Amino acid sequence: MTEPTTHRRTAGHETTAVQIHTPTPITHAPAPVVPVQPGALPSVASIVLPDGRVITGYALSPAQPEPVAPKPPVSRAAVNLALGGVGFLAVCGGLLLLTTFIAALTALITQLIILAAVIFGGWIAVQVLSASGHRGGGTTVNIRKAVIKRNRFYS
Repeated sequence: MTEPTTHRRTAGHETTAVQIHTPTPITHAPAPVVPVQPGALPSVASIVLPDGRVITGYALSPAQPEPVAPKPPVSRAAVNLALGGVGFLAVCGGLLLLTTFIAALTALITQLIILAAVIFGGWIAVQVLSASGHRGGGTTVNIRKAVIKRNRFYS
């Protein structure tokens, strides 16, 4: 390795020393090639690099691609659309049943209100009409024929 070189650098009023290190490449002799006899002779490939070195190694067999899965007869998009349509129809049917149920419930409540009004009105009518028969503690209602002549009321 070489010795570091020292330079002086001035910045404004200060002077600082800077050391610059220059790397030195390491030179060594290449390792000797020791031949080894394999049990079976595999195929060997050699490559000559641009600087003249030769690299030798075993040839690799090409990688076999994964087998391609067979394409389904119907595309995924078509299946998804069909399932979406079935789901949409199921939801529409459910909403139709829900609206039908709400309409039936509304009709039932309306009929119950009308029935209550009829029963209550009948009870009132019975009370009024039965009170004229006896003088106990009932309400007396006198109905007279009223006559209107020349914008005047006569009873």
